[in-house]
Amino acid sequence: MLRITDTITIEDWELTESFTRSSGPGGQNVNKVSTAVELRFEAERSPNLPDPVKRRLRRLAGRRWTTDGAIVLRVEETRSQARNRDIARERLVDLIERATHAPKRRVPTKPTLGSKKRRLKAKKVRGEVKALRGRVEGEG
Repeated sequence: MLRITDTITIEDWELTESFTRSSGPGGQNVNKVSTAVELRFEAERSPNLPDPVKRRLRRLAGRRWTTDGAIVLRVEETRSQARNRDIARERLVDLIERATHAPKRRVPTKPTLGSKKRRLKAKKVRGEVKALRGRVEGEG
């Protein structure tokens, strides 16, 4: 059982782990030992996640969200299978934790009078600079 917040916990049946051999350097260890971890969390079917959290989680997960509503995390950072398992679980907890926070609603504000005046003054100065760039008459 994974504890995310006081109200959200993930049961073991919702998580599936599979182990494969890691890619990259590592000598004979890489060819023999399955240290890479693929953690699969059935997010869409999870009874413990509220709907708004699921929606935010889907957006945060991006490519890691599968078509059948699961999150797949692959970790092959260390040579230790146990450490990779821990990293994968930490990442899942972090992802769900981020999805529990509702984004703050943006309150649109109008530009201040001072900012409007500064903008118009800058435009006027720029226009004057450009106006001086014509051909010079009378010389030549």
